[in-house]
Amino acid sequence: MNIQTAQRKRAKIKMGLQGPSGSGKTYSALLLAYGLCYTWNKIAVVDTENHSAELYAHLGEYNVINLTAPFTPEKYIQALEVCERAGMEVVIIDSLSHEWENLLEYHSSLQGNSFTNWGKITPRHNDFVQKILQSPFHVISTVRTKQDYVLSEKNGKMVPEKVGLKSVQRDGLEYEFTLVFDLDMKNHATASKDRTGLFFGKPEQKLKVETGKLIQDWCNSGTEITTEAVSRRINSCKTIQELIALYHQYPQFKEALKPEFEQQKRTLIISQDSPQKIIQNGTH
Repeated sequence: MNIQTAQRKRAKIKMGLQGPSGSGKTYSALLLAYGLCYTWNKIAVVDTENHSAELYAHLGEYNVINLTAPFTPEKYIQALEVCERAGMEVVIIDSLSHEWENLLEYHSSLQGNSFTNWGKITPRHNDFVQKILQSPFHVISTVRTKQDYVLSEKNGKMVPEKVGLKSVQRDGLEYEFTLVFDLDMKNHATASKDRTGLFFGKPEQKLKVETGKLIQDWCNSGTEITTEAVSRRINSCKTIQELIALYHQYPQFKEALKPEFEQQKRTLIISQDSPQKIIQNGTH
């Protein structure tokens, strides 16, 4: 365990676009994607909306993976792996809502204790979320929203009351993203979460190619991560848990540095039998 000066690294944006049907999520996502890479053939859309992404084919020759029901987390993960092997730079998941609806439907079909059954759901959903976060490309995820209601007492009667829009996804998912835009029916976007500092508190706007370019500039403004830097961190890992965390932190170096990860893993396993060996390995 080492202490070091905080330093923002070059990043791949993981962002969400939330809005009701017809708010322009897919179209806005494509414009942002092009602004992130300026190459249509390096953009892929994971489409769960019955080929709706192809309605905008006039924009450019981007790629499409059409998913069909059942929309399991595992099927989404496979699609992301296909995009990774194909060398995509931006992937649009359109939409995330189908994954969560599939899990809710599966949960309702299970027998037994409802609370206990979530133990069969949560790990699958978490694996999917981690796959998004660890992907070596930009990810833009669209999420449908619907009007949410609560029951309030008025004049002795319980009546439904509108309380705003609620995402059709698991609560708290937005906290995983670096940037989240909420879109309205006029295709105007406001940032409800923004770790970039570029959009939060700013007036509503229509998302454009230039918006994607602005985000890309922010992503590139950090320090470049090199294989040499990651290699040094591999050799400084003192526990298996620390090594695994590092392995998942930089998926783009998994193949190139796999022998070094394996070597350090063997070293740590051997060292566990001897406290003296742990000390010695830490000094090399």
